[in-house]
Amino acid sequence: MNQAYQVKIESFEGPLDLLLHLINHYEIDIYDIPVAQITEQYMNYIHTMQHLELNIASEYLVMAATLLAIKSQMLLPKQEIEEEMEEYMEDPREELMQRLIEYRKFKEAAEVFKEKEIEANQIFTRPPVIFEDLPIEKTVVQGDISIYDMLGALGKMLERKKWKEPLETKIHKAEIPIEQRMEEVLDSVKRSRKKGITFDELFTHRTKSHIVVTFMAILELMKVNQITCKQEKHFDTLYVYYSGDDV
Repeated sequence: MNQAYQVKIESFEGPLDLLLHLINHYEIDIYDIPVAQITEQYMNYIHTMQHLELNIASEYLVMAATLLAIKSQMLLPKQEIEEEMEEYMEDPREELMQRLIEYRKFKEAAEVFKEKEIEANQIFTRPPVIFEDLPIEKTVVQGDISIYDMLGALGKMLERKKWKEPLETKIHKAEIPIEQRMEEVLDSVKRSRKKGITFDELFTHRTKSHIVVTFMAILELMKVNQITCKQEKHFDTLYVYYSGDDV
């Protein structure tokens, strides 16, 4: 019996977080959401998660159904109503818009409290220290890279390479330890530490197991601050840099 390679990632904060990411990413007016566009992009992310066989929470699928329902309502022809009988027709997007606005408020408040906590943890006293002889090193800026940026880059890569895949192939089961793949990814990134390596270059094989393990290896290395990802602006190439300390 074939058993699917199941992966669970705790970085996903929910469907509203994904929608807010898409709104910010595509610079969409939250008060006038283009439902067709946002639904298409949302479904692209869901399909990428399914391709990786990630453990998608049911709330993501519920939101997908909600978006498709709103899209259907927006496509229905508007019936002509006589002026004396005309009533206010509620925008199908209204409820979703209000939920997103409220979520954004709480998310921004959480960020403020998080910054205050970090500042409080950095306040301490100690004797004066002379720093003149300490070496000054430049650090790689991680940038505003989220789990959704990573998924978006992966989805684009899979779409670009789809036409290269053979129509028929034999699948050979090959277990790849994530520790081994982490070492391989880290070695590749170290060799290109100055200019960085593109996200696509780390996926050297097209088998599903290799793609999943490579993706998880990248996330684990980011989690332990061994690598960082940088994207100059939206839709640009994602670069991976080495940020750890050599022994």
